Amino acid sequence: MPTTAARYRSRSSIAAATVASPKAPAQSAIPTFVVNVRCAAGCFHVVMVEVVVGRRPAVFVRPVSMEEGRRLQRISRTAKDAVRLRRAIVVMMSAQGTSVMQVSAGYVRDVIHAFNEQGFEALDPKWSGGRPRTISSQVREHICLIARTSPAAWKISAFSTWSLTKLAEHLVKQNVVPAVSRETLRRILREGRVSWQTSTTWKSSNDPDFIAKMHRILALYDSPPTDGRVVCVDEFGPLNLMPR
Repeated sequence: MPTTAARYRSRSSIAAATVASPKAPAQSAIPTFVVNVRCAAGCFHVVMVEVVVGRRPAVFVRPVSMEEGRRLQRISRTAKDAVRLRRAIVVMMSAQGTSVMQVSAGYVRDVIHAFNEQGFEALDPKWSGGRPRTISSQVREHICLIARTSPAAWKISAFSTWSLTKLAEHLVKQNVVPAVSRETLRRILREGRVSWQTSTTWKSSNDPDFIAKMHRILALYDSPPTDGRVVCVDEFGPLNLMPR
């Protein structure tokens, strides 16, 4: 809404004031009012009151259809990106003839001009893509190849598997990269699908009669003898001597 500020000019203290009809001077663009002011001594003075009205914005958005208006309202309610939300609010308030007080006039003009030229595509932010990669694709492939090897292959006996910190130190020591952070190394390995998760292993018997023996044991589980007991014996780790 337009803002209004009044500036009073008088040589004596004001006790009461009554506003007469407005008067617009020929040499001033600011509307003024003639005010009869009665001071404490009882005499009257004529005071000019200048009223400063906030100027309406000079740039407005093009005519917006009902469908476009509903789309702007939907974007202003559901947009998650702050830039898209702010631009949609600027366009919607300009279409309603309301000035935007929270942003600069230059930003409002840029958004309105872009919307008039490009439409709703002007609401989407144009990201530059960020800083270019400092580690080339060839170096990334080399890092993934080293990560797939065992530390023992590099004559390292202090540990048997890599960690992000140990691998980063090894890459710097081998002059593969001058420096690399744990987060950058983690992203490189994830893009190269390198994982150090422990794989599940099992052992198989080399006994040629293993299948026949296995079926005999499983048959005892499924059909135990009616006049006897089945005793199972298996290997087990050490137990603490605890009373039971």
